[in-house]
Amino acid sequence: MAEFMQFLLSGVTVGAVYALVALGFTIIYNASDVVNFAQGEFVMLGGMITVFSYQSGIPLPLAAILAILVTAAIGVALNKLAIEPARGAPVVSLIIITIGASIFIRGLAQIAFDKQLHRFPAFSGDTPIAIAGATILPQSLWVVAGALAVFIGLWLFFTKTLTGRAVLATANNRIAAQLVGINTRYIMTLSFALSAAIGALAGVLVTPITLTSYDVGISLALKGFAAAMLGGMGNPKGALVGGLLLGMLEAMTAGYISSLYKDAAAFIVILAVLFAMPQGIFGRKVTDRV
Repeated sequence: MAEFMQFLLSGVTVGAVYALVALGFTIIYNASDVVNFAQGEFVMLGGMITVFSYQSGIPLPLAAILAILVTAAIGVALNKLAIEPARGAPVVSLIIITIGASIFIRGLAQIAFDKQLHRFPAFSGDTPIAIAGATILPQSLWVVAGALAVFIGLWLFFTKTLTGRAVLATANNRIAAQLVGINTRYIMTLSFALSAAIGALAGVLVTPITLTSYDVGISLALKGFAAAMLGGMGNPKGALVGGLLLGMLEAMTAGYISSLYKDAAAFIVILAVLFAMPQGIFGRKVTDRV
């Protein structure tokens, strides 16, 4: 039982990170129907900027805030310099642009920082907390709390605010949204800023546990995308549940079978779910009128 609980706690921690990345995907998808594969690089930037800011003498809380703000600005720049000029292009072309942006950001990070693994001190120390015979790091609680806080914030944003509803209206029909007075350019800019900030927050929270380097964004983007697809692309609740399920599946596979197969097992199950429910667990079926 203690062994199972240990795997479960590890899975929840990793799953919360995947959920944060998936929530970033959700914001961009809801605003533009585009899957932003540069989302993983935002996580990397959040961790790396915090590390080097902290090493330069900036207090850790200020370094974390600085990393989130700088990454949000980079997200806005990505929208302004790459996505907006291609407005009207096929969705596939926009996705390819985000992949190219991911490669570009990763290359710049390699030059600006280095190729080494880095970390900074955990927010609440490194003394493990005992739970039902297993242990969990205090930083893991920060990760889980961060994922829940972002989920609740996004749910309130999309359901209770005019701006959130404007995001959904823009995704549903950009021209109709413009006709009723919605500034769709502002909505896109805001969406990229929020998505990048959430990614950077994930990087800040998880770096004391998993370490960070210039190339960690690739796998995080893939896992976050898988989590979003599993839960239902565009659904914040689906992103949270999909991320947690994916993290627990990986932990159980690594613990009871082998860590060599955790990635394969996760994607096999995701493919099986998507074959049965292409819209994901919480996604809604869409009917096009012809």
